[in-house]
Amino acid sequence: MSARVRVLVHATAPGGDLQAVTHAYHLISRTLAGTPGLLGNELLRSAHRPGEYAVLSEWASVEAFRAWEGGPGHRAATAPLRPFQSGFAVYVVEAAYADEESPA
Repeated sequence: MSARVRVLVHATAPGGDLQAVTHAYHLISRTLAGTPGLLGNELLRSAHRPGEYAVLSEWASVEAFRAWEGGPGHRAATAPLRPFQSGFAVYVVEAAYADEESPA
């Protein structure tokens, strides 16, 4: 089994229209619900640069991500965010730590 993968897409709101990126994110997220291998995603807004965003998605494996990326629905599903996209990167999780919940 391969390691989990995180995909990071950078986006910039056009002319300060912050809702444009948020709207595109929600459209895409609804379309991708139930995609095999997609574990979840988040829309992150820069705390220091208004109008700058990142979409972080988590995939079960490189193979799952590549299967979706190479599939027929990929381009159409992600089209709403493409006009705002300013960068893209795929990272394989090399190591991770997580806090455990404290008992109540």
